[in-house]
Amino acid sequence: MKSVIFAAAIASAAAFAPASTGKVSTALNAFESELGAQPPLGFYDPLGFLDSADQETFDRLRYVELKHGRISQLAFLGQIVTRAGIHLPGDIDKGGNSFASFPNGLAAINGPDSISSAGLLQILAFVAFLEIRVMTDVTGESEFRGDFRNGFDFGWDKQSEEWKLQKRAVELNQGRAAMMGILGLMVHEQLGGSVPIVGEL
Repeated sequence: MKSVIFAAAIASAAAFAPASTGKVSTALNAFESELGAQPPLGFYDPLGFLDSADQETFDRLRYVELKHGRISQLAFLGQIVTRAGIHLPGDIDKGGNSFASFPNGLAAINGPDSISSAGLLQILAFVAFLEIRVMTDVTGESEFRGDFRNGFDFGWDKQSEEWKLQKRAVELNQGRAAMMGILGLMVHEQLGGSVPIVGEL
């Protein structure tokens, strides 16, 4: 009986042994040293977007990731700040509705007390203006896609290449964390309940 239990234990342990891997794909070889392929995951493409991608496709996807990360950082911070009770002063419209009179989170755009359709269209128009006219490389002198300094230095050009790569990697990681964070907040808001730091959703 003991030998049967021992054999079963050995057999079940084999399920956790690392599987043998075949030849590494060319996409992995092509992009495993790119910025963003960093610990703890290294190069991570579970859906295979880069299986047949060239460098131009990779650069476009990296730019999209960077943009979504920046937007998610702003969205997450907006959730934290407004749920802490900090709102812009004054009224949001000529009807006398203050910024603080609207609910936080998704309820501000979809709910009984949400911002009016005209207000949402104004917000979308402003975002489109930012996307088309402001968040672009106006001068054509950017070092990488997503570099929107447009002639303003901010001390960036005085730094070493290693420092610049490290800061870009930090921004990518923080953007990835913010994308997961804001997604989690939106899901928990729909589920209801309370989340640490954020409070009641």
